[in-house]
Amino acid sequence: MSVRILLVDDHAVIREGLRAVLEAGGELTVEGEGASGLEAIEAYRRLRPDVALLDIGMPDMDGLAACRRIREEHPDARIVILTVHAQEQFFFEALRAGAHGYALKRSTAEDLRRAINTVAQGGTWLPPELAGSLVENFVSQVRAGEDDRAFGTLSAREREVLKLVAEGNTNAAIAELLSISPKTVQTHRAHAMEKLGLHERTGLVRYAIRTGLIEP
Repeated sequence: MSVRILLVDDHAVIREGLRAVLEAGGELTVEGEGASGLEAIEAYRRLRPDVALLDIGMPDMDGLAACRRIREEHPDARIVILTVHAQEQFFFEALRAGAHGYALKRSTAEDLRRAINTVAQGGTWLPPELAGSLVENFVSQVRAGEDDRAFGTLSAREREVLKLVAEGNTNAAIAELLSISPKTVQTHRAHAMEKLGLHERTGLVRYAIRTGLIEP
């Protein structure tokens, strides 16, 4: 049984080309078309396709807004956003709108058919060229979360000492600024670095910049 598709793009020539590409493999069938976000919503109500393929840039309502409306009315709708934008912020916007797939117009015919089949079967799809940056983004978010938790274990005095050390102050200078002994400064510094898993001043400076404790 073929996958039924609703194809929405405001350029007729692009829809014709996409229809030919999608149906060439035999496992996909374009059941309906639209040229705007509003037409996408109306056609989805009427056809209830297996997958809706929506362009982002369209008149009267863009593909992301149409995606949100369709998912509000039909929570089980499966939607792939088709776009020229390879920037990850557009991908995240598509996810927030409720899309299950994000395909680029420069994709190969095979990749586009694979994207639709994957989404139809309950999976998600993103362009391979976006995968690397998304993993890096995830890792940085995890790291930021770990930084926040570790920073929360520091005492107020340890944070003060940490900031002053990262800014390049010596123990003696910090002692004078905080009206404590250099030995106490050294103790707070050692405790702070131990809690944060840091072993040298360069790592401390990088940490302080990453968490916004000091300006780069």
